Amino acid sequence: LADRLGWGYAEGDSYHPPQNVEKMRAGTPLDDADRGPWLAAIAADIDRWRESGQGMIVACSALKRSYREILIGGRPDVLLVRLAGDEALIRARMETRTDHYMPPSLLTSQIATLEPPAPDEGAITVDVTRSPEQCVAHILASLSDHRPAG
Repeated sequence: LADRLGWGYAEGDSYHPPQNVEKMRAGTPLDDADRGPWLAAIAADIDRWRESGQGMIVACSALKRSYREILIGGRPDVLLVRLAGDEALIRARMETRTDHYMPPSLLTSQIATLEPPAPDEGAITVDVTRSPEQCVAHILASLSDHRPAG
């Protein structure tokens, strides 16, 4: 998506402080207190990118509405895209990863924490059973007439 739009890309996992990474590596779910500094760091970069006019895609697990409010609230030009898939599909994809610290065993806690976006959040929802190319096409088609919440 970033390539198609000519924008930059940031992986939200790279914002986690070392203690979060070690906690996840050990199979311990993060809590709201753990995620606070992580969300604040991403939000600070979002503000910096907006100020500079730089288009960016940030991939992260903004599982709760309160997390999304930190990242999107008061930023009407920031749009939420939700990648939606069932637990079995996501787990299968996680199990094929070889270079990530978060074990698939933490997926259950993430799903338990998940608050799907409410209609007033203006999210574009993408079914990840589609190919990556189909997902990108769906998002691009949705952007032309989509108005972010805010």
